[in-house]
Amino acid sequence: MDHIILALLYLNPRTIYEIRAKFEGNLGLMYSSSMGSIQAAIRKLLKNGYITYTEVVENGKYKKRYQITEGGREQFSCWINSPFGSAQNRNPELAKLYFMGLSDSQTRIERIQDYIASLKEYHAALELIYQEGEAMHPPEEYAELFQFQLVTVRFGMDSVAFEIEWLCRLVTEIEES
Repeated sequence: MDHIILALLYLNPRTIYEIRAKFEGNLGLMYSSSMGSIQAAIRKLLKNGYITYTEVVENGKYKKRYQITEGGREQFSCWINSPFGSAQNRNPELAKLYFMGLSDSQTRIERIQDYIASLKEYHAALELIYQEGEAMHPPEEYAELFQFQLVTVRFGMDSVAFEIEWLCRLVTEIEES
């Protein structure tokens, strides 16, 4: 989460509520967070000198507007330019599937079909984001960033589509056995 916050602040100074809004928006499709985890990350980044803040008054309220420091830019640059980590699928639903043989056949099918339905909703949300993104024309300075953001959404769409297809085949196998 630290690096994602650094990336957001690399682009623009933000309040903690503006950071949270980004996690609730498109970033929420890739990374879940709570206000508590964001606050903990902010404290850590401040302690390490990667970000700083200025107090501003907006509509009569004091707010802290966070911005990235030069040390934060260096830390972000090291992270963004480092090799990708190893592929580690940490989908907790796989654990449920792993032990699904301890459930009765009808319940298995119902639970998997429920999950397929939720995945289809998620896929539709990703498609909408992708379509809206294709229609946008970002400033030239952010064109490459925007291109990779769209590619990431497309990766999510393709991954979810694969999971839906795979689970549909599984339901057919269960029904036929």
